[in-house]
Amino acid sequence: MEWGRIGGMEIDWAALRAAAIEAMRHAYAPYSDFPVGVAGLVDDGRVVVGCNVENASYGVGLCAECGLVSSLAATGGGRLVAVSCVDANGNPLMPCGRCRQLLWEHGGADCLVEAVPRPLTMAELLPHAFGPEDLDKVNGPASGPEVPAALAKWRGRGTVFVHPDLSGGATVWTGYWERSGGSPQESDVAKGVLEEGPNFPTAAEAVAWGQVRTPRIVVVAADGGLTWAGEGEPPEGIPDRWQQD
Repeated sequence: MEWGRIGGMEIDWAALRAAAIEAMRHAYAPYSDFPVGVAGLVDDGRVVVGCNVENASYGVGLCAECGLVSSLAATGGGRLVAVSCVDANGNPLMPCGRCRQLLWEHGGADCLVEAVPRPLTMAELLPHAFGPEDLDKVNGPASGPEVPAALAKWRGRGTVFVHPDLSGGATVWTGYWERSGGSPQESDVAKGVLEEGPNFPTAAEAVAWGQVRTPRIVVVAADGGLTWAGEGEPPEGIPDRWQQD
């Protein structure tokens, strides 16, 4: 990687650090006496800055990077390309853990952070980061084609009831995904069917359909008996665990 250029953009580290130093001069740090300034180059060429703002209730103090990303959003958004964070002496300073997460959110893995002896990517500063793509695995398209996008936010919730049915004179198995938790303690939870499943030739296939949606699965036998095919111990009122044929 060319540390003075990223994605076709020139990075003037000296100018970026100068902007961070100027921001540091405006820091409000009466409790720690540790002023911090930060400046970020945005992918449209503008520069946004931030400084730390402390509080008598120490835990609600704001790091300089908090102000940076707020300024980024308030002035039009975009993605951070390069960031310089400095201490009171104007020397490069590493963002704390929380701020690395903020920079990851608004700059991603390739965003550069000034460091000695060379800039570091966010991927180097925050390996195995949690990001929007992790949310997508549960609530977005990456959650899998079996769960409709409109229902992705319900994954892991509710109960799937698997039951036998008749189709063309033959027994088939299907299921429906119910909003409520399905236990007596949750009887006041709003009920309603989220999704009706297709027909399957076996109960096992219908259970597998349910497992993609929720860890709570109840198998309803032809005689009305209930067995538990979900995770953990069977809930109250369902004494037996389902046994696959």
